[in-house]
Amino acid sequence: MLNKTNRLSLAEQASMQIEQLIESGVWQVGMKIPTEPELMEELQVSRNTLREAMRALTHSGLLKTRQGDGTYVSSSSALGPVLKKRIQRSDILQTLEVRHALEREAAILAATRRTEEDLEDIQQHIESCKLAVHSRDDAAYAIADIAFHRSIIAASHNPLLMELYNHMTEGVRETISDVMELSSHSYYLQNHEMLLLAIKQHDSSQAAETVRIYIEHSKEHFQQQRG
Repeated sequence: MLNKTNRLSLAEQASMQIEQLIESGVWQVGMKIPTEPELMEELQVSRNTLREAMRALTHSGLLKTRQGDGTYVSSSSALGPVLKKRIQRSDILQTLEVRHALEREAAILAATRRTEEDLEDIQQHIESCKLAVHSRDDAAYAIADIAFHRSIIAASHNPLLMELYNHMTEGVRETISDVMELSSHSYYLQNHEMLLLAIKQHDSSQAAETVRIYIEHSKEHFQQQRG
């Protein structure tokens, strides 16, 4: 569990230990953390030291306090809230450019490293996209589409790339939702099928090109909307 800090005055030590519990998954997102007295006991720190550490973790977005209820884990990593805030302040075209960089590299790696299980997972999310289109449910399509892209990232078998992309999920979902308002679902469904085929055939060049095509298509629609 928690290790006793060496110096009671260093709130940073307490903050780092709590952060490690969150990032390691011992304390998961949505979990209510121990009470202040319990943490003071386990960390062997003063109330003021603990509160300073908790303020830092809350400010970073890892923790969230619910008045009269307690404090909960709100993110699995300090990187997540930072990225989400940064994306929200960014131009949508800039976000698409970052998506291009990440999704292109993931597609190339997936074409090389994918397993049969990866292909099944990708296909399943394409089917979910089709179902959402059939039901004319834009919100469901955006969720299914994000799951599709995350399955491509997962097929890259690069943990760091997966973590970075997962932390961008909320901002990416917003760009996808905006694209859906400007373009037909059928185009993206066809493109997704092409991407799956390229990955299935271990064609990294075609996988990268397919990503470039749908990102450029999205950019054009945003530019037309602005113009």
